[in-house]
Amino acid sequence: MPTPPDSTRTSLAQRLTGHARTTWPQLTDLHIRHRGAFAYVDGELADGETVKLMRLRYAGSAASWGFALYYGSTERYEDSILPTGSFAGTPEDALDCACQLHLIAFDS
Repeated sequence: MPTPPDSTRTSLAQRLTGHARTTWPQLTDLHIRHRGAFAYVDGELADGETVKLMRLRYAGSAASWGFALYYGSTERYEDSILPTGSFAGTPEDALDCACQLHLIAFDS
């Protein structure tokens, strides 16, 4: 698997952070860490709690990433289908899907 270049890592962080600011007010920050072809994305809530959201897999394009949700019940990332019906999509689509699933409990 290809490893994303530094410019793609920077672009990914900017895209996700900007999207989170405008779409997910429950998140005060995003934490993105990279390991090989993967980017792991955690969200920070107002009370300081960190929520594991998703893993993205780089396949050579900054516009389309593979998507895996984090499941707390198994403490694993599992490849998942986005609402678009695909296993890969934009980072913003992946963040929206993960946040819709993981943040709903925090809004109650």
